[in-house]
Amino acid sequence: MHSAVALRRTLARTAFGARTMSSLRAASRPSQLATLARRRASSTTPYMTTADPAETEAHQALEKGTQALEDGDIESAKKHYGRAIEIQPTAGALFNFGVAAYHLRQLDEAIDAWTKSIELQPSADAHTNLASAYIISPTPQPELAIMHLKAALQLAPDDGEIQFNLAAVFEATGNLPESLKFYTRSRDNGVDKAVVHIRNVSTKIFGERLRDAEKTESKGQ
Repeated sequence: MHSAVALRRTLARTAFGARTMSSLRAASRPSQLATLARRRASSTTPYMTTADPAETEAHQALEKGTQALEDGDIESAKKHYGRAIEIQPTAGALFNFGVAAYHLRQLDEAIDAWTKSIELQPSADAHTNLASAYIISPTPQPELAIMHLKAALQLAPDDGEIQFNLAAVFEATGNLPESLKFYTRSRDNGVDKAVVHIRNVSTKIFGERLRDAEKTESKGQ
């Protein structure tokens, strides 16, 4: 079992982190661990109308939250998103609230918001962000990160960035064959940075096989 410090060090080297969403997703650029596909925020949700006064107010709160987030005022963004949730708890409002909470390192709130967002509308990005939150928690939970990254791939099977992140967690936890498999898929889906990690993990696997062979040979003598 890898220690929390060792896990974070490995994942820092492999650039793992939270991602952003489009459509009903808020812009996120967590600087601690990762660079994933960066997508612009929009505070609208699919099929939204503004005929209902409550819906109009919720929409306005989302707009204010997204603008605040883009301006770097994370506290205000979170307040506006929280207000939108009070009025109308949509998947988009919950996701955006989670992004703001994540930026503020309020990970329990981020995890809760993204979990509720998925219950309303499953999304690969919300699953990926949950994985990131579980990894950078004070006590990392890689098994939950793997679970959510696999769920994300069910929704976006050809997403190279998700595959890269899953490979990074497998590498950090010592599952090198699975790590190599997903780094390779990530490369095949256009993630160029995976090439270096494929080489590194392949070298580790070769080293492990060599050590195993040496141990077997020494036992037979």
